[in-house]
Amino acid sequence: MAQSRALRGLRRGVRLATMAGFLAPIACTVPAAPSGRAGLSRIDHIIVIYAENRSFDNLYGLFPGASGLADATPAQYTQVDRDGRTLSHLPPVWKGNEPDPAFPRDLPNRPFRIDGPPINLPLTERTRDLVHKYYQQQEQIDGGRNDRFAEVSDAGALTMGYYDGSKLPMWKWAQEYTLADNFFMGAFGDSYLNHFWLICACTPADPAMPPAKRAQLEANGWLKRAAGSPPSALDGPALFTAGEFTPDGYSVTNQQAAYQPSRVPPDRGGDPRYAGMSGYTLPPQTMKTIGDTLSAKGISWAWYAGGWDLALKDGMQDPAAKRQVIYNNEPGSPYFVVHHQPFNYFARFAPGTADRAEHLKDYTDMVAAIDRGDLPQVALYKPAGRFNEHPGNTDVMSGDIHISELVARIKASPIWSSSVIIVTYDENGGFWDHVAPPKADRWGPGTRIPAIIISPFARRGYVDHTSYDTTSILKLITRRFDLEPLPGVRANAGDLTAAFDFGG
Repeated sequence: MAQSRALRGLRRGVRLATMAGFLAPIACTVPAAPSGRAGLSRIDHIIVIYAENRSFDNLYGLFPGASGLADATPAQYTQVDRDGRTLSHLPPVWKGNEPDPAFPRDLPNRPFRIDGPPINLPLTERTRDLVHKYYQQQEQIDGGRNDRFAEVSDAGALTMGYYDGSKLPMWKWAQEYTLADNFFMGAFGDSYLNHFWLICACTPADPAMPPAKRAQLEANGWLKRAAGSPPSALDGPALFTAGEFTPDGYSVTNQQAAYQPSRVPPDRGGDPRYAGMSGYTLPPQTMKTIGDTLSAKGISWAWYAGGWDLALKDGMQDPAAKRQVIYNNEPGSPYFVVHHQPFNYFARFAPGTADRAEHLKDYTDMVAAIDRGDLPQVALYKPAGRFNEHPGNTDVMSGDIHISELVARIKASPIWSSSVIIVTYDENGGFWDHVAPPKADRWGPGTRIPAIIISPFARRGYVDHTSYDTTSILKLITRRFDLEPLPGVRANAGDLTAAFDFGG
């Protein structure tokens, strides 16, 4: 009863604030304008900014006019234990195997605000990371009930936490332009897999992976628990068997690329200084990507990454040098994350190829191209770890400011009048969301994530309720430039054109 009263009060507060005009008005019912080829032809640049690891409710659950926390019913947020029984309260926020003293014990079984009392952890402070993997997320979603996030998470109650995102600079952009509140991550699981789905709507594989390295599954398809896993979520975080590869050899969780930059040092031809430094790398992949289809039509494009040039240089260093500084989250390091660089896993972009030199570039190259007004027609940007909003690695605010400043730079540049900017997240980062993902295929889509469409052509002050997922970005690019469709793009996902109004 207390839970229901609390969320009814949240609904009432949001409605009253909107009615009183305290928040920017959101036009949610404007019918979609025709978005034919003539309108799309006015778009010369599609720019994708790919942040990290936040569910929609975690950052935008209080956004007026969006399907957020005020709409969540007890059936959508009440969490169950491993035996399926309703938890009497949320598990602790785990710090290792012990409760984290920074968080209250026995939090009620419902969403709670991280930056509000009694926790008061602001958006400028980082939290711990949360498990966010392919098999674990499927169990958390539990057929659309979304009721096993807490019992699966190695962070316990933290999975149910959310923020008042109105303090974020990107919230203001969302108020001014279009926020999509029905946008889902392309694939279940982690950043590694979702970066592949951003560029190819495909899952990497290693057919030669030994059976012993492949996932062991229960009859219902969930990953088997490891020996010693606690019987209840209240007793400790769950322990799982390995789940990096599916039983049929698909790679669904972080693996290293065969090419530098990689955490596996390059082959040095038997140099004894490198003894013991070898490790597994995913074989170079050959599936067709959006880069292939763009190049086939002569459309300019590039993948930009924060810290790319430094990581390339570091990957060629003698091992006696502190080569890991670029990859570790240390003061002054950009924290370059190698498994966020999907094109680096493909044979077409191997070191020494013309495609690599032309299309894989550093963030500084992107900024210079924006200022000159000659950014490629399709630009995909991956912030370095210190600016990507990933829990455990950084805070939300620093990355949000970085992204907002980049958007402002584009708006002030010569390319603004013909640009569409899509700011979204690779995946939910293990955070709960109340909306059940649509059912499509074995790979996803997964949990709902934020997506903001910013453009002179974007609807103003609009919440777009159309069903999208990460492959919708590929669908928009493909439609705009009349490309060969990629087979993994989902037929039932929208193409983002409902966010546009070309009538002006």
